[in-house]
Order: sequence, then C-alpha cells, then structure tokens
Amino acid sequence: MTNQNPTRVVTGEARLSYVNLLKPRESQYGGEAKYSVTILVPKTDVATKQKIDAAIEAAKQSGKSAKWNGVIPPMIAVPVYDGDGVKPSDGMPFGDECKGHWVFSASSKADQPPKIVDANLNPILDPTEVYSGMYGRVAVNFAPYASNGKKGVGCYLSTNVQKTRDGEPLGSAAPAAAEDFGSLAGTVPPPYGQQPVTPYSQQPMTPYGQQPVSPYVQQPVAPQQPQYGQQPTAPSQPMYGQAPQQPQQFDPITGAPINGGVYGI
Repeated sequence: MTNQNPTRVVTGEARLSYVNLLKPRESQYGGEAKYSVTILVPKTDVATKQKIDAAIEAAKQSGKSAKWNGVIPPMIAVPVYDGDGVKPSDGMPFGDECKGHWVFSASSKADQPPKIVDANLNPILDPTEVYSGMYGRVAVNFAPYASNGKKGVGCYLSTNVQKTRDGEPLGSAAPAAAEDFGSLAGTVPPPYGQQPVTPYSQQPMTPYGQQPVSPYVQQPVAPQQPQYGQQPTAPSQPMYGQAPQQPQQFDPITGAPINGGVYGI
C-alpha cells in the first residue's frame, strides 16, 4: 500500500537508541511522560534521508497555513542532526554510535503506545527483546508546531516499530563484581551496625611516662623499695608443700592487674 501522507516516513533499517517503547517515560526536563526512541539512520541510506527531507518540507508547508500565520520562518528548527557534528543541547559531540549517521528522535503521548513487531511481523511479547542498540524500522510523522514562541517541525511516532535484528546494547555497562569487591575478598565484615576494629584500637592506652604493656609478655611485680634506714626484705619463700606464688598478671587490653590468679583461668 502506497503512503499517501507526505509527512509520514517509514525508515530503512536504522539503529535504535534511548529506547523507551515499552512504557512512557518523563524527560529529564520534566513534563508529561511519553514513549520515545532515537533513530540513527546511516548516511549510506540515501533513500531514507531523501524521504525525511521531503516530509520536513511538506510539514513546513502545512505549518505555513495551520500554525505560522501564512509565513514560513526563515530559521526554523528541524529535528534531524548530523551525528558527526555536535548536539544542539550542549554543543558536545554526539556519541561514537552516532558517527556516520543522521540522528533524530520521535515520541508519542502516553495514551498512544507504539506497536512493536519482529522481522516476521509477529508482536514482540518479551520485553528483553526491545532495547537500545537493536536494529529496526520505524514509522514516523513530521508535523509543524508553534509553542512558547518557538516554531519548528517535530517528529512523532506513527504507531509501528519493527525490530529487524539484534545489535550490541548501548548504554553504561555495569562494573564487574571483582572491580567493586576484589580488595575485600575473603574478609568478614563486622556485625551490622558495629564499627570495624582497627589494629590501633586494639592497643591498650598507656598513662603518660609509663612503658606500654605488651599483651604477649607477662610483667613481673617490681620489688618494693625499703624506706630509709630499713633493711630490704628478701622475697619470702613458699613454705614446704605450698605452690610458689605466680607472678602478677596484667590484662593485655587495659593494662590493669588481674586479681584472682593466672590470666585465662
């Protein structure tokens, strides 16, 4: 069936990016949610580009009488851009996937969902089959607009999208698990809500001027110095049958003396 609408175009095979064809989505600037897709037409597809140019000219003629008070503005905004150039939004270059392509976006309102079919015209029911990077044909319509003092030609989805084949997905790839957690492999995190214990927090606090107490060395009790004029007292020997007195033990964490026997008993 021949297309009788001069502003409607069915593209040749193109690559599809920023695919929001399964559910409407709000733009980053707000406003109503819409279905949308960015279409990358290879510059080698001269026939599609000629049809697009003709449809834009037909939309201008329609806008002259319907939207622009009988005058076509000399500098009118059109929705098709050179992928080898820069984006009109910020002046930055288009992504590498746009090189060698004509780039334009098409959208439709939330109550006008597109119909998506496969190469055999069967409806695509698996949502994982519809993604940015796939190849397909898109039916679009170019129409004039006048809004908020701006005049131009917009591009809108015209119901049908056909996926022709798979392609390399576009978008940011998720980092590998090893990239995020490789340095933590084999470590056990502290219980939820607790702070991890660092090697420095395991050392006992030592009063100023004293030697730190090592947790691995048992510190003996220093003999008491006799007062002036007194004879030093010799360490008492255990009586026959009594166990020798154990040296004083110190808590390896606090450095305080342990009362009640050998540490750990």
